[in-house]
Amino acid sequence: MSLWPPFRCRWKLAPRYSRRASPQQPQQDFEALLAECLRNGCLFEDTSFPATLSSIGSGSLLQKLPPRLQWKRPPELHSNPQFYFAKAKRLDLCQGIVGDCWFLAALQALALHQDILSRVVPLNQSFTEKYAGIFRFWFWHYGNWVPVVIDDRLPVNEAGQLVFVSSTYKNLFWGALLEKAYAKLSGSYEDLQSVQVSEALVDFTGGVTMTINLAEAHGNLWDILIKATYNRTLIGCQTHSGEKILENGLVEGHAYTLTGIRKVTCKHRPEYLVKLRNPWGKVEWKGDWSDSSSKWELLSPKEKILLLRKDNDGEFWMTLQDFKTHFVLLVICKLTAGLLSQEAAQKWTYTMREGRWEKRSTAGGQRQLLQDTFWKNPQFLLSVWRPEEGRRSLRPCSVLVSLLQKPRHRCRKRKPLLTIGFYLYRMNKYHDDQRRLPPEFFQRNAPLSQPDRFLKEKEVSQELCLEPGTYLIVPCILEAHQKSEFILRVFSRKHIFYEIGSNSGVVFSKEIEDQNERQNEFFTKFFEKHPEINAVQLQNLLNQMTWSNLGSRQPFFSLEACQGILALLDLNASGTMSIQEFRDLWKQLKLSQKVFHKQDRGSGYLNWEQLHAAMREAGIMLSDDVCQLMLICYGGPRLQMDFVSFIHLMLRVENMEDVFQNLTQDGKGIYLQKPEWMMMALYS
Repeated sequence: MSLWPPFRCRWKLAPRYSRRASPQQPQQDFEALLAECLRNGCLFEDTSFPATLSSIGSGSLLQKLPPRLQWKRPPELHSNPQFYFAKAKRLDLCQGIVGDCWFLAALQALALHQDILSRVVPLNQSFTEKYAGIFRFWFWHYGNWVPVVIDDRLPVNEAGQLVFVSSTYKNLFWGALLEKAYAKLSGSYEDLQSVQVSEALVDFTGGVTMTINLAEAHGNLWDILIKATYNRTLIGCQTHSGEKILENGLVEGHAYTLTGIRKVTCKHRPEYLVKLRNPWGKVEWKGDWSDSSSKWELLSPKEKILLLRKDNDGEFWMTLQDFKTHFVLLVICKLTAGLLSQEAAQKWTYTMREGRWEKRSTAGGQRQLLQDTFWKNPQFLLSVWRPEEGRRSLRPCSVLVSLLQKPRHRCRKRKPLLTIGFYLYRMNKYHDDQRRLPPEFFQRNAPLSQPDRFLKEKEVSQELCLEPGTYLIVPCILEAHQKSEFILRVFSRKHIFYEIGSNSGVVFSKEIEDQNERQNEFFTKFFEKHPEINAVQLQNLLNQMTWSNLGSRQPFFSLEACQGILALLDLNASGTMSIQEFRDLWKQLKLSQKVFHKQDRGSGYLNWEQLHAAMREAGIMLSDDVCQLMLICYGGPRLQMDFVSFIHLMLRVENMEDVFQNLTQDGKGIYLQKPEWMMMALYS
């Protein structure tokens, strides 16, 4: 049923609250509102976040608005509006006039992970089927996943161009609508300005952020990046403070997304590169390994073609050393507790407790106020041990502690974040959990861990390596007598965690099962023995893996198939594959498995129709003729394709797409010199 041109529906119903909703953010009943609009044949208008200047803000942002601001729905802006389509999985979003580069950097990190994105952005929404001008998004808001409902009226200028976030695909609107939903959650568009990238990363995932000061980064930064890019992480970074564009192309005081890393070989020595993207969608680094750098001539032709994209799209490469020099912060949002610890574990225990700092009672301030008020801060007991060895074991335990402060006002900017941190003490004696520890305890005992500096951030976290035993965690604000609420989260292999003197009773810990950890441990041990693997070792590795979605039809990777896979991924023509290259391969294999399983009807093969649907599901658009040709080239005599052949095809198509995007000047065709043509002909 078409609703365009529409009637208008304004809803003034009292919002319904639920246990999942934030106390500051009412939850609207999306299903009921959608059904009512469809029944009445009208388009939704959200009176709780109206299409007026009040939703934009009340400060400096108003001065940046175009003179004749209008609010229009996507069907008014494009003849074929799309909410989301898989082909646009490349970073396609551009920042508008809101100073929310931090939000867009986090959003672009989110777009690199389809499974995480689909939790925040329900991808089944559209402007055709059941369209009523109403959309829903989900955010992790201080301990709970909460829905945010909006209408699809977006601010545009007189020419009909979006004023805030837009897409390079002019008919794509998921980014603009998500920004509007996040602005509603935050209070207004203006409340999205001048915030840390770590805040949005937490709100998009419920993960734990770790901020690394690059000036103090240890020598294992590359190892951390390898583990982070392999696992389910979102990574952002920030340049040194300022407001201008530097001669080297970087923007001061600006957030970027880290989109990849690569170790390349230059004249028989390695070079460590990181790939970054400016959320503006333009303005790039001009130094070594930039798009115009002569350094690319040091690489093999194949490696150069697959990595270098000469396009002013905001994405660029630079060395790890230049990254450490020109950027100040690296923010990694971890979705698994074991990501950066040295302890590989499949199961982790997670506990979350809420607390508050009250003026003149529990807001005791930092430890320098030891004699007066520090002991009044909330006190939490933590007992940790290794589950497989019992409480008598002395082997250290990996523990991740996260302290989140809740907002003190509906609008972010009205009351800024406080400066927070936490202390950790060792408890050597049994303590009555109903009585708070007195001032004498803190005078006699030094903290085992304390903040290097207190931070004015939404979240502070720390990874700890603790001997089995009992500890005391004291969260606090830098200054005493400041009122706020907080969430304290603990991740470990096994623990008990509760607040001393709390009347909330027993809180049971939640067990998190990380299916990737066992495989991650296996891969790491394998590559410790074989830092570079050849086709025979790759075959051995792949045939040891269990493919859960394929049931009894477990694939067999022949040596010929593994040689073909290795040829596609071996950019420096070494005949081997590193653990970094294998982890990239493994991510692609898991995606291929998911797509193949969705289309396979139990036979273990895909026919022409299923292959066409599978490629479309993966965001690869092939014509009927090309799809038929792929079946002839990669399928069996019955024109059916098995899983291993499908993987080979997926890897080749993905690589050829990258090659085309890197070489094209206009998005329509490419010009090849003879050496490039010969290399590509042999390569394909």
